[in-house]
Amino acid sequence: MELGISSFGEIHPDHVSGGARNAHERVQQLLEEIKLADEVGLDVFALGEHHRPDFVVSAPEVILSAAAAQTKNIKLSSSVTVLSSADPVRVFQNFATLDLVSNGRAEIMAGRGSFIESFPLFGYDLNDYDGLFTEKLELLLAINQSEKVSWEGQFRAAIQNLGVYPRPLQESLPVWLAVGGTPASAARAGSLNIPMTVAIIGGTPDRFVPFVKLFRQAAAQAGHDVSKLPLAINSHFYAADTAQQAIDDFFPPYELIMNRVGRERGWSPIGRDYVEFMQKSGPLMVGSPQQIIDKIMYFYELFQQTRYLAQLIGGHLVPHKKILRAIELFGTEVAPVIRKEMASRQTV
Repeated sequence: MELGISSFGEIHPDHVSGGARNAHERVQQLLEEIKLADEVGLDVFALGEHHRPDFVVSAPEVILSAAAAQTKNIKLSSSVTVLSSADPVRVFQNFATLDLVSNGRAEIMAGRGSFIESFPLFGYDLNDYDGLFTEKLELLLAINQSEKVSWEGQFRAAIQNLGVYPRPLQESLPVWLAVGGTPASAARAGSLNIPMTVAIIGGTPDRFVPFVKLFRQAAAQAGHDVSKLPLAINSHFYAADTAQQAIDDFFPPYELIMNRVGRERGWSPIGRDYVEFMQKSGPLMVGSPQQIIDKIMYFYELFQQTRYLAQLIGGHLVPHKKILRAIELFGTEVAPVIRKEMASRQTV
């Protein structure tokens, strides 16, 4: 099982047209986090694309390219690339360039995105939400499979036997489909034989078992080898030396972010009781190293995932030294135990 970190790059907004000191500091912190994740032997680091003042990452591939020059082994991915409002040609070119810079470590995690700011920003109509994603995923996959492409769709100009360059160092870029629980998305990923990342933010994890089964059933029905189809589970994460320290550190920023987003979406406010329940019985991967180990293996019993992606909340919300400690614990105390356990299961 691969183990990795994802981040949205939370910041305190600068609200200036120049001299964005908070944004500068946060980008430098992200580079430090990715470098540490590589040093402690984690498998992947992923950055989410957003177009809001409270997140610094709008171009994950640019920050990942800077990280590529400071790392050796870790895979570098988006989480996600908002494909619906992007040009698949440019997405491919950017990540192919990242692949060349990183010596073949680039990945694309394509999704619809958890926010909608990119649609008006880039001139798209939210009424075309489904059609845009379906069409652009089709084009991205075609570009990834062939140097020259002929393609025609509804929302983008046609391409007639044109090459898309540069090509990546890898034979093709790994393209994952990131989903949040829509059955049609799981069926699409399975039928297309695309690795899937499931973001479990709320509810109990066992509720997603039928969703994952649908993904694998769709793959099998389409004639694909399900045993070779990767699956990632993604949930909020924070590790500390003790369970009490973990929840004490995690609760204030989590409450702030979830309630801020909740006000935009009409959710009920959450409090500490909710967070403690979600830590114990829900998807929150928050606690001591042993608690993290136990829950990752619980996830494995449910889903048999090939990757677990830990979504960190950081920036001004948590002292950076504590974020680095969480990454360190994940790489040095959690990962070795998980890998040993997985190896022992494969030899039985």
